[in-house]
Amino acid sequence: MAGQTRGAEGEFVSSSSIGVRKGLARVEVALRWDPSPAGSPAHDLDIVAAVFGAADPYGEPVQLVHFGSRSPDGTITLTRDSRTGQGFGYDEVMTIELDRMRPESVRVVVGVVIQDTGSGDGRRTTFASIGGTGVRIREGHLDLAEDDFTGVPDATAATVARFTRDGANAWVLDAAVRGSDAEPEQFVRTMGTDRP
Repeated sequence: MAGQTRGAEGEFVSSSSIGVRKGLARVEVALRWDPSPAGSPAHDLDIVAAVFGAADPYGEPVQLVHFGSRSPDGTITLTRDSRTGQGFGYDEVMTIELDRMRPESVRVVVGVVIQDTGSGDGRRTTFASIGGTGVRIREGHLDLAEDDFTGVPDATAATVARFTRDGANAWVLDAAVRGSDAEPEQFVRTMGTDRP
């Protein structure tokens, strides 16, 4: 099981960092989790992506893509969505066409948010209470990275991938699970502000 350390500003960092890959074109980020026990509120996890421009690569995203939205140029799409985790294999899938992105798009940060479906006790759901979690990043049939959220059990959201253009204009993947206990709206606004 992965360990966790507490970072700055409520961030939890999984010690099972899964490394860096270079020269990417079209990738798929897939998410899975087990349904909640019978009689309890459904666990709803969502993949979100933030695109950052060259003018402000660590500031406000120029695009946010999540369930019910896609990027205006069609380069990021959520091709599968689940609100319960029911089904076999991966429940949510996001496709990111890095090779089609405009030159001024220089960073894409992908995260996962637990949508609170109302446990009634006022506490937010964390990854510790959701079984069978997993995230996989793939290009074609090649798995680039695979992890779960056991290393950040106290988090309510997490970044899972950061794609960045390097000096040769090639896309580089930094894949690591970095947890946060921020509210969903705050997390989505700030998940790309952390610098390497």
